[in-house]
Amino acid sequence: MTEFSKRLAALPGYPMAELPAIKRRLIQQGVDLIDVGAGDADFPPPRVAVAALTQAIQDPAMSRYPFQIGLPAFREAAAAYLKRRFGLTFDAFAELHPLLGSKEGIAHFAAAVLDPGDVAIVPDPGYAVYHGGTVLAGAEPYLYALTARTQFLLEMEEIPKDVVRRTKLVYLNYPNNPTAAVAPRDYLERTVEFCERHDILIAYDNPYCEITFDGYVAPSIFEIPGAREVAVEFHSLSKSFCMTGWRLGWAVGKRELIAAMAKVKNYVDTGAFLAVQAAGAAVLGDAEEIIRGYVAQFRERRAASTPRSRARRCTCGCRCRRDSVRGRSSAARSRRPASWCCRGARSAPGRKDSSASP
Repeated sequence: MTEFSKRLAALPGYPMAELPAIKRRLIQQGVDLIDVGAGDADFPPPRVAVAALTQAIQDPAMSRYPFQIGLPAFREAAAAYLKRRFGLTFDAFAELHPLLGSKEGIAHFAAAVLDPGDVAIVPDPGYAVYHGGTVLAGAEPYLYALTARTQFLLEMEEIPKDVVRRTKLVYLNYPNNPTAAVAPRDYLERTVEFCERHDILIAYDNPYCEITFDGYVAPSIFEIPGAREVAVEFHSLSKSFCMTGWRLGWAVGKRELIAAMAKVKNYVDTGAFLAVQAAGAAVLGDAEEIIRGYVAQFRERRAASTPRSRARRCTCGCRCRRDSVRGRSSAARSRRPASWCCRGARSAPGRKDSSASP
């Protein structure tokens, strides 16, 4: 009987592995299914991506091995995007590396920096590759529970000292999946300072940096002083640009860290399809305009799915929720005309309108 490795046995069940089969079975049974399992938006990819891919695949050179160097145009487009978006300058060929989506890059970075006996701090809940990549590297995951007590922030100062002494890597993901928490600048500053002081590396997973609302703009970890010494940041075209199946992203950071990850990748993959990289370069060249369209669609879905956002706005221009006025039945609320205004509604005695927030 075949005995599999201890590392395989140590891997927990993968949350998304069984969902496709469950989904297929339910659909076969005639169930009208809404799939919210994998975070895979059903919007079409950017038209510029499809056009660039269609053109690129006509070139026989695009079907050659990409190797780790990849398509120079994609590296340059990613570096230019980082400059425009965050005001950060990186060497496109020494401090930036194309990935087959950020997932494999995170796992391969763990393989490059972790040894048996090392600890990696894993947010729980969090992306399964943080745990799995740590286990496959032979290291020990330490699960930190993300809770409302800390606003779903992973607070390094709360890690036991004996664990900190063995910690080599921490995974951070803000804007966060699945909690939707965001990281204030002072949090990032104290986390970077802690990691510098304790010689801990940060894998900063930043695929949701463009999917934000209500005026919030997500930062790069590299906007924080000292972060370049301890962090590698991972970006993906999957979420912001609705290209999950295209498998394209990049890692950026100090050249020694990027080179270590690239060395691991040399032995396990030969890079993303060059034609897909050409499409990615075209998308990143027009990133801001493309992102605006997708975020608007996500905002509409958010409004439709959350009661606070679903409430109709008043015509007077205030930010109250018309459906929250007290003393009315749901039937009465449903009959309220679209032109209804809160200025004509009677508030509860002695109370300010609690519906002032969006």
